[in-house]
Amino acid sequence: MWFRIASYLQFLLKSTNEHGVHSPFVFNFVTKCLYNKKTYHKDKSINVLLKSIKYFNVQHAIIQDSGISKLVAERFPKVQFAQQMLDMLFLNSLNPSEFNTLLDEGRLHNDSLLIIDNIYFDKKKLEEWNHLIARPEITVSMDLYHCGILFIRREQVKEHFTIRI
Repeated sequence: MWFRIASYLQFLLKSTNEHGVHSPFVFNFVTKCLYNKKTYHKDKSINVLLKSIKYFNVQHAIIQDSGISKLVAERFPKVQFAQQMLDMLFLNSLNPSEFNTLLDEGRLHNDSLLIIDNIYFDKKKLEEWNHLIARPEITVSMDLYHCGILFIRREQVKEHFTIRI
């Protein structure tokens, strides 16, 4: 419990809003998607997922939680699950070896988006998150406290953002 309180206070000290973002891609994502007033779900991570699917017009996704998969299928019937090439992954956790497997299998492409739920759940999940954002394939990472977002965008300089939503 103390870990979560301390990590949230650290997050608040480091975090910014759209005014601290200098990347046009991230600025547009934050202002037009994350800060969009429409709320799809009361859970912040699921709300980020649903807003991102709409914003990026996601076609192919993997969602670990079957209940969330059903919710996505109801709201966005065109989204196909477990295809070879993935536009989006929504995961409870992703360790570096699982990430390597996805890359080696060619399932991630330029502009793939990964959302990791509850990155501050415990020290182990935060360590996994920090290992992922250090990977050279991940060029944009966003710490939203409730979840983390990773982008593979080869045309962009590597940057990490800590954003309050």
